[in-house]
Amino acid sequence: MCGIIGYVGKSGDAVNIALRGLEQLEYRGYDSAGLVCHGFGSRSKNCRLYKTVGRVENLVKKIGENPQSSCCAIAHTRWATHGVPSVKNAHPHYDCKKEIFLVHNGIIENYEYLKEALQREGHKFVSDTDTEVLAHLIERSKEKYGTLEDAVIDALCYVKGTFALAVISKTEPNKIIASRRSSPLIVGLGKDGYFLASDASALMTHTKKVVYLDDDEVAVLTPESLGFLDLKKNRKNKRVDLIDWDIKTAQKSGFPHFMLKEIHEQPAAIRDSLRGRLIPREAEVKLGGLEVLGDRLKEIERFVIASCGTSYYAGLIGEYIFEKYAGLPVEVDFASEFRYRNPVLNKNTAVLVISQSGETADTLAALRMAKKKGAVTLGIVNTVGSSIARETDAGVYNHIGPEIGVASTKAFTSQVAVLALCALFFARLASRQGRGNNLSKAGAGEIIKSLYLLPPQLREVLKSEEHIKRLAKKYNKYNNFLFLGRKFNYPAAMEAALKLKEISYSHAEGYGAGEMKHGPIALIDENFPTIAIVGSPASRVYEKMISNLEEIKARRGPLVAVAEKGDKNISRLADDVIYIPKTQEALNPILAVVPLQLFAYYMAVLRGLDPDKPRNLAKSVTVE
Repeated sequence: MCGIIGYVGKSGDAVNIALRGLEQLEYRGYDSAGLVCHGFGSRSKNCRLYKTVGRVENLVKKIGENPQSSCCAIAHTRWATHGVPSVKNAHPHYDCKKEIFLVHNGIIENYEYLKEALQREGHKFVSDTDTEVLAHLIERSKEKYGTLEDAVIDALCYVKGTFALAVISKTEPNKIIASRRSSPLIVGLGKDGYFLASDASALMTHTKKVVYLDDDEVAVLTPESLGFLDLKKNRKNKRVDLIDWDIKTAQKSGFPHFMLKEIHEQPAAIRDSLRGRLIPREAEVKLGGLEVLGDRLKEIERFVIASCGTSYYAGLIGEYIFEKYAGLPVEVDFASEFRYRNPVLNKNTAVLVISQSGETADTLAALRMAKKKGAVTLGIVNTVGSSIARETDAGVYNHIGPEIGVASTKAFTSQVAVLALCALFFARLASRQGRGNNLSKAGAGEIIKSLYLLPPQLREVLKSEEHIKRLAKKYNKYNNFLFLGRKFNYPAAMEAALKLKEISYSHAEGYGAGEMKHGPIALIDENFPTIAIVGSPASRVYEKMISNLEEIKARRGPLVAVAEKGDKNISRLADDVIYIPKTQEALNPILAVVPLQLFAYYMAVLRGLDPDKPRNLAKSVTVE
């Protein structure tokens, strides 16, 4: 949610490096920004602090066109959890003496207890945040210990909650101490110094060499050295990984917004998700990330999918796909609810977590609970080296490059495609064991053929952009929408509704069309449009879907239909139709949701809204 960037090195351009890093982190969502830097040369024990409310550009203006030279700076974008957005609540925060400065992502759960104890000792607080407690804790610890790293380690032993933390001190210039617990933090290794970031996208212009901090590890960064400790002060050797993303994937490349760019990237994204994983001649799927489990895969009798937001809707589609092809029972839960239940899990249960960032707090907590209960843990994530990627027993990467737009687009369609791959993988495994639905080789081959056709079919869908833009103009006067679908398209309808509400701020609800009579039909009138994902005329629920649409028209409800090319019934019912190519019923959501992503995008743009920065939303939700 919040963003952290830091630099310490031989370059005197630390302030500009930090500001450019904050700009790369803007997509994560924030309400204020701040930066602190050491002085340069003989003035290195001086620190300058800058904080503003609003966009990073406000911070840039406050600092000015010619910022002071500095070899060390840390900066932050804040998304409010404790205390309203204001200058006093913006990071960096500091201690009583204004000697220790820090930035923090996460939530300190016992901050009220710690704050009261520190106030009794005479510490004065100036903000309403939980973060400020950390500055005073470190101040107190530094009076007992000689170095900043010792003080940070001691202070963190009192903390309950989550954190990604970067700390500097006037008394120890050109040194950054960093640590994390259940909130991402990455160290970058550059030619002339070291970097720190909460997201790899902020490092891509500087280095591809990174070290992923694990929970309760501490990094000590200076211009000349980089070291790692645990909270018991044991030295640690860390592996250096390479970020394989192309910097161009984190740029708009001529598009007005990242969201539109990423909608158009979906043909390539699906191709990359499938690349090297389909074996048409053998009608098999190759998923090396799952095969590492060996015989444990054969013991899986049940799946639980746990995820949040868009990934949850992808998981619901996955439920239909797994049950249809693999014949395995599947349960899908919001990770935020699953983690607080007492679910029945055992060694024959696979808990599959889905997260684009691999850092979603509730999803990560659900994963850890599943591990404690002895379940096999699997992951579908996009971000290599993320916490979920490292902590699951096995998993599959999306391989779609960074997704910058807050409203997920290419990650969703890729997740559905990868879930289809996983379902085929387990279906063929079950078939070889004589269990499950015994998906035939020919049947698997047909699905694989349809997966191969998705990229060109998506390009065909994107050719309807001007038509969809006209529909957005037509329906922009409405502020309430109902989205309907059946079977595989029911979760797709919920995802399409989510997109519209996220970025256009229209009220939108996604429903199973069979449930329309149980409430939503009361809302239907000439001022309440319905957008229906109709599905294939060959589907056994097609006629029931048509009956639902007849009921809407009988009540004069405006109706937009997403229908398969060649559907001869739909034009007499719908006011407007968006046609998509024919595909397997299980893959229909991938094609159907893309025009509705475009519809949501143009609804937002026509209202003068920035679809890349929807209010109150963050790209990566790393706190509860």
